[in-house]
Amino acid sequence: MLAHPFGNGHPRFHGWVNPPPDRAAVFASLLAAAMNPSCAGGNHAALHLERQVVRWLSELVGLPAGSGGLLVSGGSMATLTALAAARHAGAGFDVREHGLAGQPPLWVYATSEAHSCVTKAVELLGLGRTALQWVATDAHGRMDAGVLDTRLGADARGPARPLAVVASAGTVNTGVIDPLGAIADVCARHRVWLHVDGSYGAPAVLVPELRPLLDGLERADSLTLDPHKWLYVPIDAGVVLVRRPEQLRDAFSLVPPYLRVEEHPGGVSDTPWLSEYGLEQTRPFRALRLWAAMRTTGRAGYRRLIEHDLFLAGRLAHAIDAADGLELLSHGLSIVCFRCRSDGTVGDKLQDEVARRIQTGGSAFLTTTSVAGRRCLRACILNPLTTEADLDDLIRLVCRAAEEARRPT
Repeated sequence: MLAHPFGNGHPRFHGWVNPPPDRAAVFASLLAAAMNPSCAGGNHAALHLERQVVRWLSELVGLPAGSGGLLVSGGSMATLTALAAARHAGAGFDVREHGLAGQPPLWVYATSEAHSCVTKAVELLGLGRTALQWVATDAHGRMDAGVLDTRLGADARGPARPLAVVASAGTVNTGVIDPLGAIADVCARHRVWLHVDGSYGAPAVLVPELRPLLDGLERADSLTLDPHKWLYVPIDAGVVLVRRPEQLRDAFSLVPPYLRVEEHPGGVSDTPWLSEYGLEQTRPFRALRLWAAMRTTGRAGYRRLIEHDLFLAGRLAHAIDAADGLELLSHGLSIVCFRCRSDGTVGDKLQDEVARRIQTGGSAFLTTTSVAGRRCLRACILNPLTTEADLDDLIRLVCRAAEEARRPT
């Protein structure tokens, strides 16, 4: 990253899902660090602010009144927390007391486009990687709800217990949105926990044109969202949201004698401690940076920011489709995956070499990935300062790097 001294704040940085942070939130992060409160629990401003931010985010995605959740480091911890709650609620036995030994396998269903943190969570929860059941996708890479329905019906008659389905509201690889409404119907029919990974794409619910694609988001049993992605909050800022907050407390609450206090509105703790709802006992003051960004930007402001990114990503996809020597493979939300035309394994090596030249050239930044087994270049547009001219330059840089890479040594 030495070639990019401004990192993800640069308007030509199109790597991963890392936007520049909101300035008010950056200042709030400094204040939070200086205050340095413990956010495990108690009856002080930091805790009340966290509950307020969680309510705002629950309302943003349409979860019903009474929903709740917890601020965590990011999508990985949020996913682990949510699936731990699903395991406790749906195992059919007391996992905390007896563990998993000698019990029927508990299966989690996802597509190959699911974030790698789902695999990590399944492993860490003791379910084993074989418990992760891959569901087929349609031609656009979305989870096939019909296949899921058939699988859940058949598996329920076997030795394993279907535990949870992980759907995506915008994958970080290609921006694909699963058919959330149809998946929610299937999960309700089979009484299986629905977790939606909205770490990247859930804020797109603010854009009226995209709202129909996200119908069903509000029916999730649990949902992850990373404000340090499309809400422009400094890292770390993740959240796990649940329809029934008591299920988090059931899965995690363990209060040692030295932390027990009487709950009273005028005392040192007016409600159960937030540390009872998740894994962390030591919890930093994450809420202030979220509150500052959301309070100063507002829904209308976020909608404009997201629409800006969507417009530029659409323009980039159109320009790639029209360019000689480039092939558009995928375009979802603000992510565009494309390929420099070539054949076979030489073509795969070409994509890596083009990315290397761009990354070390100092004029722009993008990454590589695979779409349908094909190596390609990936650009994620998440910067309010990015312009159409920046993307025109990106295409020129890619074409020039491909031409240079094809020349004989």
